[in-house]
Amino acid sequence: MGSIKTFIDWVKGEDAEDDYEEFVPKQAQTPTPETSLGYTADTGARKNNKVVNINATTQLAVVLVKPDRFENAAEIADHLKEKRTVVLNLEQTNKDVARRLVDFLSGVAYANEGKIKKVANSTYIITPYNVDILGDLIDELESNGLYF
Repeated sequence: MGSIKTFIDWVKGEDAEDDYEEFVPKQAQTPTPETSLGYTADTGARKNNKVVNINATTQLAVVLVKPDRFENAAEIADHLKEKRTVVLNLEQTNKDVARRLVDFLSGVAYANEGKIKKVANSTYIITPYNVDILGDLIDELESNGLYF
């Protein structure tokens, strides 16, 4: 009952009780690298906040595979579905099987919004959507027409 009376008094503009504290916002502070990571600059002690460094919790993996049969395609596709980068070495693989593997894994990469790039003769790198390939070698391959 008391809460209804308090609400009615508030609507009328009357203060039923004066024991409420006035809200005063804290002044905005520009975050520094130390404070945005949750550490104080002078002591290095951890503040009690919920900042999580995403780079520390994300673990990227690169899988090297050298398949000899098309039956290995499902295992490679599972790595790609789990957002792992795959380096596909087809040097020892039969040409017909290698072509089928590249076709199938290109489809898997496309379905997962990833990319497949030829990095050397019979060697491909297949990356998930959140991984980019950078470097001079890619520029050189692109200019030679080996990059697709």
